[in-house]
Amino acid sequence: MKHLFKYFSFLFTLSLMISCGGGSGDDGGGGGAPVINPPGKAILTAPANSETCESGTSVSATQSEVTFTWSASADTDTYDLRVTNSNTSTVTNKTGLTSTSTKVTLDKGEPYSWFITSKSSASNTTTPSDTWKFYLSGPGIVNYAPFQADLKTPASGSTIDKGTVTFTWDGSDPDGDALTYTLYVDNTDGKQTPPTAQTNISAKTLDVDLSEAGTYYWRVKTSDGTNSSYSIVYSFKTE
Repeated sequence: MKHLFKYFSFLFTLSLMISCGGGSGDDGGGGGAPVINPPGKAILTAPANSETCESGTSVSATQSEVTFTWSASADTDTYDLRVTNSNTSTVTNKTGLTSTSTKVTLDKGEPYSWFITSKSSASNTTTPSDTWKFYLSGPGIVNYAPFQADLKTPASGSTIDKGTVTFTWDGSDPDGDALTYTLYVDNTDGKQTPPTAQTNISAKTLDVDLSEAGTYYWRVKTSDGTNSSYSIVYSFKTE
């Protein structure tokens, strides 16, 4: 009996040594794959959003050099700048920027939008900033056209239920003029003549009956009574 007790005591001690002695694994003390953070979001600083008197530095009778600046974002190696002429949809890109400032020569008397994309060599994720708008001043401009409307809902590429669809957007004018809107909705290209109920409205939302399933296109015309601008075209599906 005494020998049997010693035998079981030995097994118990051995099990404790195995369970508590710690392994000799290759986990390096709990280390694993390094955490890779996506690049942060750059904060735009200039030209100011909705700026109407941005003059830049004149380089000719028709063009000025504009300085774009933004704050540095975390975990970022390079920045891409995208500037779009809102009237002509002409795009100017500057890529691989390592500083937070760059200059672009643009046509005078035109509205522009711009944003920054932050990139990191350690991540496949890119992070866009907010989009800002401004007018580059030109000679003889008394009244500026409204900024393009920002389309909100339905979102581009979305799928929603057919029936009554609520369209929402936002608009602004550099001169502070009162604005009216015309909503274009069709299943062709977003440019077909809208019914009277969708023209020259002051609200920034409108319900439209879309009883048929399919793909629709929409855009908004913004008018200040003298000049007007058109938004980009969004598409969505109903089912």
